[in-house]
This record gives sequence, C-alpha cells and structure tokens, in this order.
Amino acid sequence: MMTRKAILSDIPGVLALQDRYLVIHIPIELRANGFVTTPFTIQQIEDAIAIDGLFVAEDDQGIVAYVFAASWDYFAQWPIFPFMTARFSQVFFEVKALEIATSFQYGPICIDERYRGTGLLQQLYNTMLEGMQSRFPIGVTFINKINQRSVRAHTLKLGMTIVDEFSFNQNEYLGLAFRTNRKVI
Repeated sequence: MMTRKAILSDIPGVLALQDRYLVIHIPIELRANGFVTTPFTIQQIEDAIAIDGLFVAEDDQGIVAYVFAASWDYFAQWPIFPFMTARFSQVFFEVKALEIATSFQYGPICIDERYRGTGLLQQLYNTMLEGMQSRFPIGVTFINKINQRSVRAHTLKLGMTIVDEFSFNQNEYLGLAFRTNRKVI
C-alpha cells in the first residue's frame, strides 16, 4: 500500500471513492460504518492538488483512500468553514485559542471499507502530517456527531483532541485539533 500526495491522474479514483461513500448515497442503517459529507468537484480537486492539499492511498487496483488538508482560504468556499473559523477566538487547544494563520483544515478523509481497521488510516494520516507540518503547526477538523466510527478513529487511533461542539445547518458537530509534529504509530 502506497500513500502519497495526489496527482491529477488520481482524480477519477478520488471521485469514484467519494461517490461510493458520500452520505447521500448510503442508506441510514449503514451510515454507522462511516461516510463523507462533502462532495468535491473536479475543479475543487484540481485546486487541492495544485496546493499540495490532497493525499491518497493506492493499491494495485487504484485509489483506496484520500484525505484533504489545506488552508482556510481553500476551504472558505464551503459555508461551514468560515463559521468554524469565526469561532476560533473562543476555541482553545493546548491553552491557546486557535488561529487561522497557524492552522489548517484536515478532512474529509475517506477509506475504502476493505481497508478500514488495517492501519491505513494511520499511514495516510502520517503522510498528510509530513506534507503539512512545514506549513502549519496545528490541524483542525470537524466530525458530525452521528459519525461515531469517525469520532472514535480520530480520537483513539489518531489522538486528536475534541476542542469544540457546534451546530450548523441542522447538524451537530465536534471540532477536533492536533499538532502536525506528532506522528502516530
């Protein structure tokens, strides 16, 4: 299994994986197994690749996982992110309020169900950390509270800290933060 920064030829594989696990395509009774909520267009994926903000995992059959990680400028095109960053002065991580200039948005992450629980999450996360740590000391993300599989994976397997709870667009979310200089095993 190889993890790396994404390149333009990865776009069809990223789109196929996204389509398979997008929340609107998954029956409610199967959502406990995890899902993604943000659909990315080809242009948005191209833009993420251009700023080294997309990381992928591939096996011999193609893309099996991806994670987006980019500045708040990139993510400002979705309304939830300006809402999150507007709250930063009241959200503390390691006794300091979060700041736009020193943090980035991590996620969404999507892993093919065949590879869940295999260590691929940690491997892809570490690849993302390597790509982001020279630019930002802190990563921030959010997880829909109903996606408990993702909450457990990010807090227990990746060691992220829950730093916030908020409501947006009739959904309840947890905000999490982490340091980019701490790899996971």
